[in-house]
Amino acid sequence: MIRHDFLRSLAVGAASFLAPRWMTGDEPPQPRTFTYKTAGGCDIKLDAYGSDPNVRKPVIVNIHGGALIIGSRKGPMKWLNPQNDHVLISIDYRLAPETKLPAIVEDVQDAFRWIHKQGPHLLNIDPSKTIVAGGSAGGYLTLMTGFCVKPLPKALISLSGYGDIVGPWYSRPDAYYLQQTRVSKAEADASVGTTCVSEGPGSRGKFYLYCRQNGIWPLEVTGHHPDTEPKWFDPYCPVKNITAKYPPTVLIHGTADTDVPYEESDAMDKALAHFKVPHKFISVPGGGHVLSGVAADARAKIYDETLAFVKNQVV
Repeated sequence: MIRHDFLRSLAVGAASFLAPRWMTGDEPPQPRTFTYKTAGGCDIKLDAYGSDPNVRKPVIVNIHGGALIIGSRKGPMKWLNPQNDHVLISIDYRLAPETKLPAIVEDVQDAFRWIHKQGPHLLNIDPSKTIVAGGSAGGYLTLMTGFCVKPLPKALISLSGYGDIVGPWYSRPDAYYLQQTRVSKAEADASVGTTCVSEGPGSRGKFYLYCRQNGIWPLEVTGHHPDTEPKWFDPYCPVKNITAKYPPTVLIHGTADTDVPYEESDAMDKALAHFKVPHKFISVPGGGHVLSGVAADARAKIYDETLAFVKNQVV
């Protein structure tokens, strides 16, 4: 049996960025759901919250986490749009290992194409004023949008994200996950499938745990081996693709993150500084993955600081 502490870590970490964060007693608004793309037998959807036919609003795009293996668009975090002054769009994408990374990135690109082409008349949005936010793997995909979508977003928010997918933390067995009950290849394979999936339950976490225990996440998610094909990964590592044109960015990372190393955001901070990209690195002492273990009032201050920075970039 997988230990409960791993399941809690996965819920708070790789997959928890999906969980609804509505205030107690405050029911989440009902989204408008659209299929932005059909591929591989999957209808790939997005949810839009807060559109108003009488008010043209800017956009916040939420990209869910889950190691590219787990999760869905459902339940974006309320703190991204507390005043309802933006349209919040939460997107799905096809999940690994059934779908490999290049196609996942293509889904994200196609979601942004839909937002720019269909969003103005269907949602009364101004897509020229777009902020992108995500946590964990959603933070990684958020950082990818800083150079892989056109036109570029106005600002990015990466919470416990990462800019490098081939470092030892992902391509070698992980000490933290080796403390959990070992998952066999048969168990891992049984938790996923062979056909397209764009919404993945938490039970797929066994596959993620197997990848981390064996240091094979890059191979399983991409179909390429980082030791023999290191250059193949370069277009999929945001830290290697920053230029002076990269969007203003907020990086948020806890120093006690056991899923994505704190050093991942630190490296992004240094790269952004090198190219003089406006950015803010919010280091959270003792914070866990996606700020697990951080008091609610401290999280609220971080969120306020984050939104103040990115909204100042959207002019």
